[in-house]
Amino acid sequence: MPDLKQRGLDLYNWFEDRLGLGAPLIETAEHEVPANTASWWYVFGSAATVVLILQIMTGVLLALVYAPTAANAWNSLQFLDHNVRLGWFLRAMHGWGSDFMVAIVLIHMVQVFLFGAYKFPRELTWIIGVFLLLLTLGMAFTGQVLRFDQDAYWGLGIGASILSRVPLIGGPLVGLMLGGPIIAGNTLSRFFALHVFVIPGTLLALVGMHVWMVLRLGINDWPMPGRLVKKSTYQREYKELEKKTGIPFVPDAAWKDAAFAAAIMLAVIACALWFGPFGPSGQPDPTIIETAPKPDYFFLWLYAVLAYLPPALETPVLFIMPVVGIIALILLPLLSGEGEKHVSRRPAAVLIVSVIAVSLGVFTHLGTYTPWSPIMNAWTSDPIPTFYLHNRTPLEREGAIVLQNKQCRNCHSIGGQGGLRGPALDAIAAHMTEDQIIRQVLQGDGNMPAYGNALNPSEATALVHFLLTLRGNDLQPAIDASRRMVSEQQSPPPPPTGH
Repeated sequence: MPDLKQRGLDLYNWFEDRLGLGAPLIETAEHEVPANTASWWYVFGSAATVVLILQIMTGVLLALVYAPTAANAWNSLQFLDHNVRLGWFLRAMHGWGSDFMVAIVLIHMVQVFLFGAYKFPRELTWIIGVFLLLLTLGMAFTGQVLRFDQDAYWGLGIGASILSRVPLIGGPLVGLMLGGPIIAGNTLSRFFALHVFVIPGTLLALVGMHVWMVLRLGINDWPMPGRLVKKSTYQREYKELEKKTGIPFVPDAAWKDAAFAAAIMLAVIACALWFGPFGPSGQPDPTIIETAPKPDYFFLWLYAVLAYLPPALETPVLFIMPVVGIIALILLPLLSGEGEKHVSRRPAAVLIVSVIAVSLGVFTHLGTYTPWSPIMNAWTSDPIPTFYLHNRTPLEREGAIVLQNKQCRNCHSIGGQGGLRGPALDAIAAHMTEDQIIRQVLQGDGNMPAYGNALNPSEATALVHFLLTLRGNDLQPAIDASRRMVSEQQSPPPPPTGH
């Protein structure tokens, strides 16, 4: 046994003589921090780092089996779930790890904001943290796309339609994101590169810089009422506090970080075992329109916001508010780098966090069922109300069958049953002409996608003829003014009347 111990020391010394990493690492671990920072409120940053390591490890293992091609991506996930020993558990760990990481990073940002830890001299630490949050969300979104199931396919289509609204460069941006005009193999390759190489590489670089600045500038001391941050005196006061109450980070302060990180890991494992992996749902198929794609949990709020917004406000809200919010977060430490840090002296900070938290919570809850798809019978095979089939021709009744089979009532209501995403169809022919209905069905417009590729000519003809019978309380059909002018010009003049 002594020989084995001596051999281990000799091996350590051999590497230490050549790398010289042991002393700096020990010095870093034992660096002193103010005693008041050894708190459970300061454990979220280290927990996020631990979960990031988990994501990298599970991601590398998944990449050994995952096939980033349009033809094989879905099948490779099925193979992982059903043919690889514990493959489903590996996928579940990676998926739940992603959700936990987003949650922990968000909580960490809120804690830093409420504790005023973004103030001098930690302005750059906060700014890098903002970008780390954005990259974490980017990892979550690209990971959902890699499942390449129905949710991923249609969700990516929605994302592309949103991106296309960017003024002037919307089209090129969509082409850059999709790798072409449609969602195909090139799209999956690009998202695989983003998820595996680009975003993680940038994330690791910024995490390293973030940790380095925490070590160099010290952990934010516990905020006290009346203790103001002044650029001229703060660093001197911090050094004095560190000298007076300093304790070594390891083990005096780090044990709480380790305990919390261990609890998070156990929670991830428990969720993976109990709930299993996310998806994949049905195979991606652009011809299947009877689908209700939803994003992962942390994007449900955006899903609900888009549902409630009128079309005229969607573009401003999507492209102005997020940009303003990110700029505000970046400028926050530059504009408010001094002053009070204690939350009791900063009621505006509490109000901002409360409003954002309540808003996100409400919209996330609404996103679980969405305003256009409440609990309704139209999702089932319930037939079109018989009232709408009375005195209809065979072609028009065939159109009612098309309306039912294609589940148009997922978004449109008829007879009081159906979705609220689109307008009710009960009197559609009183507001739209035949040409307008045809164009709307085949080409789409606004929030409605084009269904020209999902309907054959006979189905489209039957559907339009049925919709033309829906005029509410026997209202007059909508009239195309241009057609009326032509018909008036072509009709013969009335015969003269004699007296």
